[in-house]
Amino acid sequence: MVITPVILAGGSGTRLWPLSRNLYPKQFMQLVDQHTLLQSTLQRLDDMQDAAAPIVLCNDAHRFILAEQLRQIDVRPKAIVLEPAGRNTAPALAVAALMAAAQPEDPILLALPADHHIRDTRGFLATVRQGARYAEQGYLVTFGIEPDAPETGYGYIRKGTALAVSEGPAAWAIDRFVEKPELDTARQYVASGQYCWNSGMFMFKAGKLLKEMEQHVPAIVAACRDAVARGHSDLDFFRLDKAAFSRCPSDSIDYAVMEKTGAGVMVSLASDWSDLGSWEALWQAGEKDAQRNVVHGDVCLQDVHDSFVHSSSRLVTAVGLNHHVVVETKDAVFVAPRDQVQQVKALVDRLKRDNRPETVNHKKVYRPWGAYEDMDVAERFLVKRITVKPKAMLSTQKHFHRAEHWVVVKGTALVTRGDEQFILKEDESTYIPLGIVHRLENPGKIPLELVEIQSGSYLAEDDVVRLDDVYGRHDGEEGD
Repeated sequence: MVITPVILAGGSGTRLWPLSRNLYPKQFMQLVDQHTLLQSTLQRLDDMQDAAAPIVLCNDAHRFILAEQLRQIDVRPKAIVLEPAGRNTAPALAVAALMAAAQPEDPILLALPADHHIRDTRGFLATVRQGARYAEQGYLVTFGIEPDAPETGYGYIRKGTALAVSEGPAAWAIDRFVEKPELDTARQYVASGQYCWNSGMFMFKAGKLLKEMEQHVPAIVAACRDAVARGHSDLDFFRLDKAAFSRCPSDSIDYAVMEKTGAGVMVSLASDWSDLGSWEALWQAGEKDAQRNVVHGDVCLQDVHDSFVHSSSRLVTAVGLNHHVVVETKDAVFVAPRDQVQQVKALVDRLKRDNRPETVNHKKVYRPWGAYEDMDVAERFLVKRITVKPKAMLSTQKHFHRAEHWVVVKGTALVTRGDEQFILKEDESTYIPLGIVHRLENPGKIPLELVEIQSGSYLAEDDVVRLDDVYGRHDGEEGD
């Protein structure tokens, strides 16, 4: 029995703004320990028997962040599949099943969102083993969470007939799926004992899933089959064909298949679980002090209780707060009562309508070669701090509207400027005139750090003409 993990890493994490942004969502962040949620999801599988290399699906814009985080924990995936457009979980799992079904033995797919938090790995793996028994028999398995509170942020699944289980977690046939309820309805669900939270985790044989999808949502299977057939490898990634995948209907696996199939089974998750989908969830999961506060960063509190306070870049102080959330980043501050944090999604939607850049990126922007951070900006000048990883290099490029001054503060830079090439050491600098072809490279063994001062009439990131790039990026994509 071969189990192929399928990691769904394409979410946007809107409800954890301002920490989570479009180009750096929550699955790539260290929210509870030293590992990101994506890394913890994969490490949870280390002791799983019969596990094959994972298939990881993600947004095209996140590909280099994801690849770097896999490299950090020494995970070599079967494939990193790039989705050119968001189409929900049904198309993502159809793509994974099509790629896995090509194996001689029809594998069991274990579909896991990349942003869940589970401490009890032993209980989680026991649940997976139970799910695999049903999947091996041709069932489509989902994992339900026994609710301990009337949560309105989760979908629910009503238990059907209890299945005979000789050992391991309990299991039921699926009666029906229920949308996220109002509070009074959620209270009724919890009191009845007949409902579980919908975890969004699934197990099924690849061939069985495709058969069910061809019966219930044939248009999704046809579009995904075309997207895979017309796709191509790009460095360490597999790119789905954009035109074919964009034609694919958008639907969740819950609606597309699980609500319609007669072969659905729900297994009770025998461990703790949170999707960390809100600031309230992070408070619940966090380590609390004597006043039941969860605190991160440089924080000083006076008469504050039952609150979540996060500082990213400066001292945050508070007096007399109860049941509040305070989150600070370099470019935004969010404050809300804990019982109203679900409204952050509506707030982010409003910011997006106003085209606020704070919904897209942080001050620190990650690139395949490293990162940069805006330090100061005014009319006709911009100051950046740039970090280049060892043996990495920026694209060969030029600018039509700006000149650049580079000052090395740590490490060694190899600079290409026009027809010349030279080394810059710490405390040395150079000037890149407007319109000159140039490249910055780190030939050393430690990170290169430098200060870049841009000057000119137009200083936006899209003033880049990329002439060559070792990361396969095209002109107009992700400046630098």
